[in-house]
Amino acid sequence: MSPPQATSYYRVTATPYKSFAPLQGRQHARVAIIGGGFAGLNTALGLAERGVRDVVLLEREQIGFGASGRNGGFVFAGYSLGEQSLLDQLGEARAQALFKLTTEAVQRIRQRITDYAIPCDAVDQGVIWANWFRDPAVLRQRQQLLAEHYGVQWQWLPRDELRERVRSERYHDGLYERDALHLHPLNYAIGLAAAAAGHGVRIHENSGVRSLTREGLQWRVRTAQGELLVDQVVLACGGYLAGLQKPIDRAILPIATYVMVTEPLGHRMDDCLHTRAAIYDSRFAFDYYRALPDTRLLWGGRISIRNRSPQAVQRLLTKDLLRVFPQLQGVKIDYAWSGLMSYARHQMPQVGGSDNGLWWAQAFGGHGLAPTCAAGELLAAAIADGGDAWKQFADYGLSSTHRPFGYLGAQTTYWWQQGRDWLKTRLEG
Repeated sequence: MSPPQATSYYRVTATPYKSFAPLQGRQHARVAIIGGGFAGLNTALGLAERGVRDVVLLEREQIGFGASGRNGGFVFAGYSLGEQSLLDQLGEARAQALFKLTTEAVQRIRQRITDYAIPCDAVDQGVIWANWFRDPAVLRQRQQLLAEHYGVQWQWLPRDELRERVRSERYHDGLYERDALHLHPLNYAIGLAAAAAGHGVRIHENSGVRSLTREGLQWRVRTAQGELLVDQVVLACGGYLAGLQKPIDRAILPIATYVMVTEPLGHRMDDCLHTRAAIYDSRFAFDYYRALPDTRLLWGGRISIRNRSPQAVQRLLTKDLLRVFPQLQGVKIDYAWSGLMSYARHQMPQVGGSDNGLWWAQAFGGHGLAPTCAAGELLAAAIADGGDAWKQFADYGLSSTHRPFGYLGAQTTYWWQQGRDWLKTRLEG
């Protein structure tokens, strides 16, 4: 078996586009956005759609280089912090308002794909939450919670119906979230960039920011070949730290996750999946996967403080795959990769700003597609119109993660939860 390619499947199948030239010389702008992932792109497009024309976006590598172009491609509502914890911390009205931002974002993503004709293989067929355990209580409790407190209806899938769709004896029952979709995330990012550029946003790739300094009433942003003098700055770097503002960088942990893609399965796909929905399971350390248009299976899972080689990712994830679908024994893995997500201690996005024109959007914690869209809208409304809806995230501020010790805490928590999942599975037999 040949080793998987280091380049991701998404990068190999990316929509061709003319690269954006690096920033050159001295320029002025109203807004500089640092980071060409979903958070930065959504902010840029949100500003442009509101008529703000003098916007510059700077990306250190390529559009979608980080987690935005490496993830599972799931688009659904909610945050890394669960719905019950959100309710407990904020009360019903405020929890509902924050959750609603993400349900609206799911719809906005659909609309932008249509409005801007973004070719990102969008499959609007929902997501299945499959129960790894025999006990249905966790699923029933979440189904009831979502219905009673958030007005969201998830369909119950009894075991036989679930196994007709997902042909594995590993699962026992499930919930079907219809208001969800999945897509090619890198092509979606490229499409957002094209849409923003079409509205006049100046995008520069290979333009890593070396320094960010306050000079009078403006910010000076310096890259290797150019500099900007701007009124307002948005930091949207996620797990790929910019090293520009210590309080902002210190507030997140960059955490790795792993993804692989099989060879084309052809008719063998029917042996595993008889659904176009994406799937994830009910463990803390869950698997997530979906069928791709060319009959490949994309499989992801695990989190770690370590980036691993493609070969190591393949070994780990293939074991996980065969626990669910032993019928794929011997399948070839063509691509495997990892990427860095950004997590906050409180497990919620950090969306905020200061009175000197500095804004930030980060810590989307593996639930990036809808919350980054929501965050981009909030910051665009704040910068363009003076809106204050972003203050809904005020409870979830820039608390330090105490790196490097925070890494040890995060990994220990993951292992503890993974151990609980393992014990529960063993006790159920």
